[in-house]
Amino acid sequence: MLKKNIKVGKVNLIFIISFSFLLINNIFADTPIKSEKIAELSVLDKVSSKNTNIKIQVGKEFSFQNLSIKVLKCYNSEFDDDPEVTAYIQVKDTTMTNNDKVFIFNDWTFASSPSIRPFDHPVYDVWLKKCFS
Repeated sequence: MLKKNIKVGKVNLIFIISFSFLLINNIFADTPIKSEKIAELSVLDKVSSKNTNIKIQVGKEFSFQNLSIKVLKCYNSEFDDDPEVTAYIQVKDTTMTNNDKVFIFNDWTFASSPSIRPFDHPVYDVWLKKCFS
């Protein structure tokens, strides 16, 4: 009976040590990646073929003609030779009166591959160029 209790105690001790190690490792881990402060987007008017570069503060809403654009997060990868730029963008068309669809685009977008999450609008194309502070 005593040997069984010693084995259970050793297992509990190993479990407590492992849990403590993981907890301490989490506490002293690097801080999470912070979002950049400014996102640079390029907007193409398909009717006039005019391309416009705009800079938007993260968290602020920006009006561009009939679009209301808001960038919620913008990240640059840190560990790549060819860094990836990603941003979470919400776009509203202010001319649409249909309240069923609030955003015409509400998703992550990638600077290197805008076709992964395409922005689909009959008049405008919007794509991410870069993020910076």
